[in-house]
Order: sequence, then C-alpha cells, then structure tokens
Amino acid sequence: MKPKIYIDGKEGTTGLQIYERLGSRDDLELLLIDEDKRKDPAERKKFLNAADLVFLCLPDAAAKEAVAMIENAHTRVIDASTAHRTAPGWDYGLPELTAGQRQKIAQSARVANPGCYATGFITLVRPLVERGILSPDSRLTVHALSGYTGAGKKAIAQYGDPSRNPELDSPRQYGLGLTHKHLPEMAALTGLSRKPLFNPIICDYPQGMAVSVPLFLDQLGGRMTPDRLRELYMEFYQNQRMIRVQPAGEPADGFLGANNMAGRDDLEIFVCGNAEQVVLISRFDNLGKGASGAAVQNMNLMLGYPETLGLQL
Repeated sequence: MKPKIYIDGKEGTTGLQIYERLGSRDDLELLLIDEDKRKDPAERKKFLNAADLVFLCLPDAAAKEAVAMIENAHTRVIDASTAHRTAPGWDYGLPELTAGQRQKIAQSARVANPGCYATGFITLVRPLVERGILSPDSRLTVHALSGYTGAGKKAIAQYGDPSRNPELDSPRQYGLGLTHKHLPEMAALTGLSRKPLFNPIICDYPQGMAVSVPLFLDQLGGRMTPDRLRELYMEFYQNQRMIRVQPAGEPADGFLGANNMAGRDDLEIFVCGNAEQVVLISRFDNLGKGASGAAVQNMNLMLGYPETLGLQL
C-alpha cells in the first residue's frame, strides 16, 4: 500500500518544489486538497489526519496550528518552517549532522527541516566543534549569498517585475538588526554557546547559495592548516552522498559562484586560505539541500526508501 502524502502549503515556493520532486513518483499517493478549501480548517484537518506523512510549508504560527490539528498517532510530520527547529520532541532534519542522526530521522514522527542558511553554517562548523578543533565559546562571523527565491513569493514577484526598482540589480544586505530567524538553530545545532554574527545577502538570481565562515587559524589552536581542515571534512563526511568536499585549490579563474548548484539537491564544501587564515564555504541550492530537496531526503529516510530517491545529484 502506497504511503499517503499531504503537502500543507503546496502553493508556496518550498511546497511547489516538494510537489515537483514527488509528482512523478509512482511509489506515493499524493493527497490533493481542493483549491477553494485549502484554507478551510475542517478540510485541512481531514487531510492532515488522513496522511501517513505531512509536509508543512507554512508560516510558523500556521505550522504550529497544523500540528495541533493532528489527532492520531500515525501521521508523521516534516515541518519546513522555523517553528520547531529547536523545539523539544522534534528531530533536526540534517542526516549528516552527526553519527546516529540519520537513524533518529528514520524513526521520528516529528522532523524539523533545517533552514537554508543554517544548513550551510552547520555543515561547516559542527564538525569542528564536535572534534574539539573549535571552542564552543568562539565568536564567529558568517557571510552568505542567496538567490531571491529564498525570500518567498513577494520577493520572487519583485525580482520578476520588468519595471522593478534598479536597486534590485545589486546584491542587498538585510537582517541588519542581527536577529535573523535562523540564528537559534545555527548556535544550538553546532554546539556553540553564542550565536554567530550573521550577514545575509540577497542577490539578483533565482536559486543558489554560498555560506562562508572566515577564520584565523590561531582560533583553532594553531593545530590546523587548510589541508588538514579539508582532510577533517573528508573524514567527517565520508560516504555521504549529499555532501562533497572539494579538492584543494581555488577555481581556475579565482572566483566561486554562488548559483552554480542551482537545480541540485546536494552540497559542496570548499576550504581555501593560507598559513594564517582560512575561509570555509558551503555551496548549494537554497531550494534544494536548503529546503525542498532536504525535505524529500528526510521523507525518504522516514518511509524506508533509498535516501536520494527522486533527488538531483
């Protein structure tokens, strides 16, 4: 019997991309609510309780409301909102986080899908803290470039408008109050005792993300070089199909594009630098490994399917 899947919030960017990844699969039964009833609480409740697995692609308050509507023990949930990423009783949906995380997700009834920026930061910093290379008390700075689709429908409409404000032609910093919604998980899931100083930048391209963490090597106790750090990542992520550590050296032209991974569901890690400084970079699609691709990866694990089924690698 095919698992029944319901996407609550299919009309949003993340929901649509999940639907695209699942729409052609014949091993699932997608439950589709009537368009004129998708905001009807009673109808939503019926679908939420009829599904074996639900994706919540909703604002935080609506995601919490949806969870409260589920009255049976069999409906499992993957929440793509920020609402439950550090909440008790929820498992963080990054299988590569640490040993045993994949098994936790596979057995979980409640999985919080990671934030896109958080995915990039955590995949870089968690291995260093876990291996004792980086102190949990470290003061870190993180810079990140993202395609505009990560900002939702309003931003997509703004950037797609032919008569748009010329300001949108350039990269734009935001979150200048330094309270970005991904910060709690960025600290909690890396093991840091304080939130990093986070500088997000939205750019004039649809999909793709590069998250960078610059470090002085003496922050790592003087025991590390770029080559040794690269070896650490290769060992930490060995046998992971969704995360690849790139070999030494800068790109041939000296530039690292932030949208090169658009349309893919995996993630690349780069280690660049010299004898004194290093920059750690994770590059991926903000809607792939940063959102919808990650959600489908988690679904595959929870339903016992091959982890990368239906994903673009």
